[in-house]
Amino acid sequence: MASSGVPSTVKILSVHSQEFDHPTVPSSLSFKPPTAKKTLSFTSAKTFSLYPLVLQCSRASDNGRFSKALVAAALATESEVAEEELLEQQETDGGGVAVVIKPKKGKAALPLKRDRTRSKRFLEIQKLRENKMEYDLKTAISLLKQSASTKFVETAEAHFRLNIDPKYNDQQLRATVNLPKGTGQTVKVAVLTQGEKFDEAKNAGADLVGGEDLIAQIKGGFMDFDKLIATPDMMPKVASLGKILGPRGLMPNPKAGTVTTNIPQAIEEFKKGKVEYRADKTGIVHLPFGKIDFSEDDLIINLLAAVKSVEANKPSGAKGVYWKSAHICSSMGPSIRLNIKDVLEYKPPSNA
Repeated sequence: MASSGVPSTVKILSVHSQEFDHPTVPSSLSFKPPTAKKTLSFTSAKTFSLYPLVLQCSRASDNGRFSKALVAAALATESEVAEEELLEQQETDGGGVAVVIKPKKGKAALPLKRDRTRSKRFLEIQKLRENKMEYDLKTAISLLKQSASTKFVETAEAHFRLNIDPKYNDQQLRATVNLPKGTGQTVKVAVLTQGEKFDEAKNAGADLVGGEDLIAQIKGGFMDFDKLIATPDMMPKVASLGKILGPRGLMPNPKAGTVTTNIPQAIEEFKKGKVEYRADKTGIVHLPFGKIDFSEDDLIINLLAAVKSVEANKPSGAKGVYWKSAHICSSMGPSIRLNIKDVLEYKPPSNA
């Protein structure tokens, strides 16, 4: 069998169109490092062409072994060239890839994270006041009424941050305050008593009066009341309701005025606007002092009554500056910071 005496050439062209040349040797494969503007050649009895990374064989090789090896070598070379180019490009650009950041729009562009979840209504009304500015009492109440823009009558709330740590017994605060102008709410009062006090509570205007039967109803899930008053002789039986009433703030307590022998007086006070308050674990007191539809003078009178009550019930263990900050707000409105000194020294008009 005769074989061709003319060797064929394998030519590799990179994606940069640079050729490498080398003299061919029959029936052998040789490789030398490429030099500038020279052609690198592979010699064999078969002919292939590669551009870029595409092999075409002019005739079948022995089991395709040679063509497979050549493809692998070509792919590895091209991969190395691509990596070197990427590194050179990064060095030229200063070692990093430029990232285009799209400007944020709408609520996402707001500087404060908490404002990004606020409603449009809230974002508009909070522009009525400066965020960290302290206002005198009259200006604050006026802003409070302007900030109430919902379809229902909102509650006016006060939030006092005090310099106390309630985890210590001598720094706990729990008391009640009688709001002169009322709360603007209808309070449903339930009374736990027995004997002759039963009829006395009914005549005083209690909405619900009961003994062991009412205790059984509460254990069953009945909670249709706002205040629960009990006589001292019922407290041993009421103790079993601690897990139910405690988390809801309805457990009768002498400090809150809900454990008493004077049932008619207690009912009258809570009906007229007696409010119970206590400091939470962070030392902040939260309490309502009326409705937004109250007049400004009525809201001022109620707020001053609340401030004086908190001041009068200062815990014995409180040291240093007692008042840290005070804010008022409507149920769905932004907070308005008060000037503590102005509030403590404020004197309402004599005709109020």
